[in-house]
Amino acid sequence: MVDPIELQRLLSRVALGDRKAFRALYDATSPSLFGVAVRILNRRDRAEDVIQDAFVNVWQRAASYSVAMSRPMTWLTAIVRNRALDVLRSESARPTEALHDEENGDVHEPADERPDPLGLLERAVDEVRIRDCLGDIQGPQRQCLALAYYHGLSHSEVAAQLAAPIGSVKVWIRRGLDRLKRCLDRSQ
Repeated sequence: MVDPIELQRLLSRVALGDRKAFRALYDATSPSLFGVAVRILNRRDRAEDVIQDAFVNVWQRAASYSVAMSRPMTWLTAIVRNRALDVLRSESARPTEALHDEENGDVHEPADERPDPLGLLERAVDEVRIRDCLGDIQGPQRQCLALAYYHGLSHSEVAAQLAAPIGSVKVWIRRGLDRLKRCLDRSQ
């Protein structure tokens, strides 16, 4: 994680229109913020759009950031989270339109892709099992899995974050996934 003091300094420089500070802020925080957007939206393409919109918002509103109100990462996360939730709300508010087959005059209703109650229950059970199995994994394997899958970092970004060789990171992720798979297989 980036030092909050450094993020405060970067935000104050961004408020003055400093493009280099904006780039440094983006480089330091976008991987974590992208992970937040992906978790909310469950789609990388939408998350990329949200991150772009969020950073435009940061550029425009950096002067409104107050150290007394929140930590920099909290403020940035709130912007991303709110933007992602706006996207979800706008998608759910769109009326479902019937598709007309002009040749036959047929009307085709789009399939409802929302999970049924049983699907939601199964997904919740799976999430609990995964969380329990992750609790059994310790040390660098758990850190690597969390950074890669919850924060959306690449192997090289995880290596940089942990100041570890990329080969070690790849091994830790592979071994962590193996342990996770074995645990999930046992819990079925």
